[in-house]
Amino acid sequence: MTDASFAVTAQAMQSHLQQTLVPTSLEVLDESWKHEGHAGANGTGFGTHFRVRIASPAFDGKSRVARHRLVYDALQIFIDHGAHAIAIETL
Repeated sequence: MTDASFAVTAQAMQSHLQQTLVPTSLEVLDESWKHEGHAGANGTGFGTHFRVRIASPAFDGKSRVARHRLVYDALQIFIDHGAHAIAIETL
């Protein structure tokens, strides 16, 4: 399900993560151009493959899997709207 009014962009993801997880450090990169021709690429060169580097007090005392789950849960709306792959680095 895609909605033309919903933007799957690194900037939108970054803004959403800022509000949701209140990170102390955050970088969201759109690496879609590296995956052209790959399954899940949409042919536009953006909006399908992302890398997230994030540190947040919300991660305190949580396992790596639990930290990644928090990020995936926060970004589920972007996945629902076409983000195909999200590489997560929790710091």
